[in-house]
Amino acid sequence: MATYEKRLEDEYTKVSILQAEREARERVIGSLHKEAMMWMDRFAFTLNGSQELPRQLAKAKAMANVYSSPEEFHGLRDYCQYMIDLMAHIIRSH
Repeated sequence: MATYEKRLEDEYTKVSILQAEREARERVIGSLHKEAMMWMDRFAFTLNGSQELPRQLAKAKAMANVYSSPEEFHGLRDYCQYMIDLMAHIIRSH
């Protein structure tokens, strides 16, 4: 009887772990989805003609030229510029 109870306990533990993993995965997916939607909203705002993002990027470039900034910043800035240029191209194409 003790062996049967031990197997039941082991199975319950496995099910509990799988359920916890599934719930954690769902939370991560939900969080990633929320973040992606936030970025999509920002991009949509830019596609609708906002000049705020290019203006902020121009400020960042000016500040980077005045103050010393880490190389990662320059990479991020260049990537943002690429995305803005890509969006401007998409807007012109449609």
